[in-house]
Amino acid sequence: MLSKKAIIDLNKEFDVGKVINEGSLDFAISNANTTKDWIKQLAYLTRAIVIDHIFSEGNKRSAAALIIGALEERKLAYNPYKVDSLIITIIKKNITNINQIRRMIKDVIG
Repeated sequence: MLSKKAIIDLNKEFDVGKVINEGSLDFAISNANTTKDWIKQLAYLTRAIVIDHIFSEGNKRSAAALIIGALEERKLAYNPYKVDSLIITIIKKNITNINQIRRMIKDVIG
């Protein structure tokens, strides 16, 4: 599980790392820490980044990088276009259900 600093540093790869919704970031990290399911942890963080817009800029890119980084760390094959599509779908359909986001992340593996 990534630390708050690591998540902010990830956003700095795309922007300045300015957190504008710290409560949502803290909530996502807190909930992610309640499960050992790494995909569910990713779902909490992805939701916070793309739905709650925790950063001033670079939310979509940060969420995609977070997912790709987790998959690459575990040496799992994935389709990068499906990761992009996943982020866009979450935003367009305003998907907030963690289990649904978890399933969507799982679907990009393979």
